[in-house]
This record gives sequence, C-alpha cells and structure tokens, in this order.
Amino acid sequence: MDVTTVMSSSPSTQEAARAKTPIPGPEVLVKWLRDMMLIREFEVRCMQAYQNKLAGGFLHVYNGQEAVAVGCIAALQSDDPVITAYRDHGHALARGMDPKIGMAELFGRIGGCAKGKGGSMHFFDVTNHMYGGHGIVGAQTPVGAGLAFATQYEDEVINKRPNSRVTLCFLGDGALNQGAFHEACNLAKVLNIPVIYVVENNQYAMGTAIDRCTSAADQLTKKALAYDMDAIEVDGMDVIKTYCDMKALVDDVRANPRPAFVDMKCYRYKGHSMSDPRKYRTHEEEQSYESQDPIDTLSKFMLKTGVLEEPAIKAMSKEVRTEIRAAVKWAEESPEPDISELYHDVYVEQWGPYTGTSFPQFMQDESKGGS
Repeated sequence: MDVTTVMSSSPSTQEAARAKTPIPGPEVLVKWLRDMMLIREFEVRCMQAYQNKLAGGFLHVYNGQEAVAVGCIAALQSDDPVITAYRDHGHALARGMDPKIGMAELFGRIGGCAKGKGGSMHFFDVTNHMYGGHGIVGAQTPVGAGLAFATQYEDEVINKRPNSRVTLCFLGDGALNQGAFHEACNLAKVLNIPVIYVVENNQYAMGTAIDRCTSAADQLTKKALAYDMDAIEVDGMDVIKTYCDMKALVDDVRANPRPAFVDMKCYRYKGHSMSDPRKYRTHEEEQSYESQDPIDTLSKFMLKTGVLEEPAIKAMSKEVRTEIRAAVKWAEESPEPDISELYHDVYVEQWGPYTGTSFPQFMQDESKGGS
C-alpha cells in the first residue's frame, strides 16, 4: 500500500500496524460494495432531482470518493463522532442514514434529517453520531476538535476510564488554507485530543488545482510537521486499502490519544457543484481516474476471490436502484415544512414568538420503535 508516515511513527511501525489489520470477511466486503453503490446511485438521483428543480441551493456530489467515506467509517466504532464539510451525502449514508431521510432533506421536506431546513450541505444524524455537513469552508475543523475533546473528557475525567472514542473530521484540500484549521490543529496537539483530520484530497479546491493554491501540494503530510502530528498518505480510490490504513491509525489513536493527519488521495468525477462546467481539467484526466473507479475495483476483487459472481453484483445494483427510486418517491410525498417552522428550532425553549424545538420525524419514529 502507498503509505508515507512522518513524525512520531516510522514507516516500518506504520507498515507493521497495517499488516496486523486483516481484510474483512465476505459479508463485510459485500456490505462495502452495496454501500458504495448506494452512495453512487443516491448522488445520480440527486443530480437528476436538482436538474428537475426538486432541490435548490447548492449540490456537491460525491461520485468517485465513495471508498473514502465507506473505508474510513468502517474503521470506526458506532459511537465515534464523524463530522465533515458540505460534500456530505456519502458520509451520512455510510454512517447509516436512511436514504429517504437524506433525500427528503435535499428536497426541503419536513421528513428530512433537519426537517428540510438544512438541505444538501447539512445532513445531520445524531443517532449515528454524524454531526453534520458544514457549509463554511473549514468551519467543521475546530468543531471536530471540540467533539473529540468532549468524548475524551467524558471518558477520562467524568467516568475515570481510558479514552474510548476517536473523532474523524473530514475536510477538502482547499480547507487546508483556512486559519480555523491551523488553530484547531495547534490546540488538538497541545491537549493531545483524539481527532483525525482526513483531507479528502481530490486535487481541486473548487476549480483551482491544488498546486496553484496550496503550499507543499506534492506532499500534504508536511502540513502536520508544524504541529508535531502523525501523518499518513492513503489510497482513497481503494476501499480495502483505505480501511486497512485507517483501522491501524484509528486503533492507535484510540489507545494513545493524540491528533493525526491523513492525506486521502482521491478524485471527484463531477464538478465542485452542479453549476461547475469542469473546464479547468481535461477529459483525458477524468477518464484516467474513472478507470480507477472504487466500485469497479472492489467488484473485480470480489469476482477474482470468489466472494461474489457477476449475476449477484448485477442483482445488488438493481436492488440499490430500486431502493433509491423509492427514497425519491418518499421524499416527494413528504410535506413541505409549515410556515410556523420559521419560529421553531430557533431556541431550545419557548421564548416570545419562538416555539421551542423538537426532534426530526425520523428520530421520533425511532423512539417509538418504528422506522
């Protein structure tokens, strides 16, 4: 695996740790393949819905980066916090969000994860410890440090036990140049907070190539040197490699709390957002990366190792398409928020004209034992 380690972990140490991470069994691989297919199909239908004016605002799809969310989140415990930027659909689905709840949020419907008030950039699922997509570039990075500090404090100070949780904070390569990120890294290292900053390095900050706007673009792990943080490079186009590298790092950070930095090499197949014509890169470049499609890579591995046969993969793809079509239908049938929702969820308690707050419908259903 193509992994470079800097600072306190030597390459041999990281390689040894990674070697101890076995490739999961067939059931897990099948789940990963289905999850990546689900994310891809969800995004395809999101693009169609956006073009059909069922969704407004901005839409940033995740096509091509599915292995990052699926592989990283597979390395976590169910109660480890996850936080990301506005390209957030894949992380939410990988963390367990029901596609119909996400689609309803995209459509601005009351059945969405934030009652239709957040939209595409603000998927949030506290029951699955997914603490949101965030629309301001880099704004999630200090919040990620805060989440990790809170879980560590709860474990070590309140409950008098060893740290048990690790926070993954995802960011794009363009966010590396935001001051908030550097302040967060400094504080995280000073306090040895168990947060891992995963830079989804898809090579473009909006429409600007990374080597035109970011220093040390050829080796982003150098960014960690100033903060004395462990840093690794990971192949984010291969879900197995992503999982193995991230599992070794996550387990180490859980046992020895401290921040870490990951340069996650990946590529987005679509533009920065739906309004992006992608004139800043060549068709040949896009074709080159599409030939490394993470879904195809895992499918070929499973065929080669006999985990699945071609008919089963095709059946899974058909099943996923059916599920996402049903999610679109459910979202369309979910009502729009009533005008009174303008005064709801502003303050926790009722105050003046503001009517307090309440859980989204899907959380109310879960508390009643439904879905």
